[in-house]
Amino acid sequence: MDKEDVPCESCFLYVIGFANAEKRVLMSENRSAGNVIIALDAMGGDFAPQEHVKGAVEAAAREEGFILKLFGDQERLAAELSRYQYNKERIEIVPCGSVVENCEVPTVAIRKKKDSSMVMGLYALRNEEAQAFISCGNTGAILVGGQTIVGRIKGVDRAGLAFLLPSAKSPVLLLDSGANVDVKPEMILQFAQMGSIYMESVLGVPNPRVGLINIGEEKEKGNKLVHESFPLLQECTTINFTGSVETRGLTEGQVDVAVCDGFVGNIILKTYEGVAANMLQVIKGAMMKNAKTKAGALLMKSELKQSMKQFSVEEYGGAPLLGIKKLVVKTHGNSKAAEIRNTILQCSKAVREDLTGKIERTFYGI
Repeated sequence: MDKEDVPCESCFLYVIGFANAEKRVLMSENRSAGNVIIALDAMGGDFAPQEHVKGAVEAAAREEGFILKLFGDQERLAAELSRYQYNKERIEIVPCGSVVENCEVPTVAIRKKKDSSMVMGLYALRNEEAQAFISCGNTGAILVGGQTIVGRIKGVDRAGLAFLLPSAKSPVLLLDSGANVDVKPEMILQFAQMGSIYMESVLGVPNPRVGLINIGEEKEKGNKLVHESFPLLQECTTINFTGSVETRGLTEGQVDVAVCDGFVGNIILKTYEGVAANMLQVIKGAMMKNAKTKAGALLMKSELKQSMKQFSVEEYGGAPLLGIKKLVVKTHGNSKAAEIRNTILQCSKAVREDLTGKIERTFYGI
C-alpha cells in the first residue's frame, strides 16, 4: 500500500467518531435504555439513498427500541430525511466521504476507501458504536470487510452467507449462498449448526430441520463433498439432520435449513430469483390480457396479493453473514424501502436474541 493511500490516523479516528466524547456518552445512554444500535450503509445499492431513508423511517415508526445510524453523504441524507416526520433522536447521520461501487475490486475498495459509507459502518460495528451493520452494496466488499474489519468468531472456519428462500410453507435458510465457492465437509457442518441457531433464535423455528443439498434423496448419491459431509451431519447431536434434499424440496418447504457450498448455493439462489420474477411477469401478463381477465384480476386482487406475499423476498429481510463476531447483513442491490425496513427489524430481533453470542458459545473450543 502506498503511503498516500493511508489516511492520517488521528484524522481517521476523528472521522469515524472514536474520539468523540459526546458520541460515547450517547452510546452509553442508548445501551442503558436497552436500545439496539444499527448502522446502515445508506449509499450502497441501486436506489440509495432514497429507499434507504424511507425504509429507515418506516422501521423506526413500526418498532421502538433501536437507534439507526445512516452512513453516507450528509447533504443528500439530510435532504431525504427532511421529507419525513420522524423521531430525530432515533435516526442520525454519520457523514462519509465516498461510496464503494459495485464495479470495484473488493479488497482494493476496503483497503483504500476508508472514508466510505461501507467501511466506516463496519468500523463502527467493530468498535461497538453499533451492534449490527446493513448494506445493499458490493457483495464481495461486504464479505471481505466483514471478515477483515469485524473478524470471524473463534472456531468458525468460514463465514457463510445465509439467505431466506420463500417456500409453499415457511422460509428455508440457504447456507452458503455465495460466500465460499470451495468448502470442506467440516464447513458444511458448521453452516448447519449456525443456520439452525439462526432459524431458532430469529425466526422462532423449534428444532429446525436441516437438509443437505443433493441430486437425490438417497444417501449414496452426490459428489465427494456430499458423501463426506453426510456422516458428519448425521453424527452431530446439536442439529436435526433429516438427510439429503433435492432443490425442488426447497420450494415445498421440506426443510428449514439447506446446506451446501457457496457455488451451488449461489446458482440455486439466482435461479430461484429468476424463475420467481418471470413467473410473476407471466401471471401479470395473463391477468392484463383482455377486459375479462382484468375484471377477474380485480375481483381476486386482495386475495392474490396476500397469497403472493409469502413468496416475496423483501418480506424476510437481508442475508446475514453468519460466523462473523458481530451482525453483518447483506441485502439485494435493488432493495426498496420494504426490504430495508424488514432487514432493520430483522437485525433488531437478532441482536436482542444474541444471535452472534449463541454462535460464539457453540464454536468456542471446536
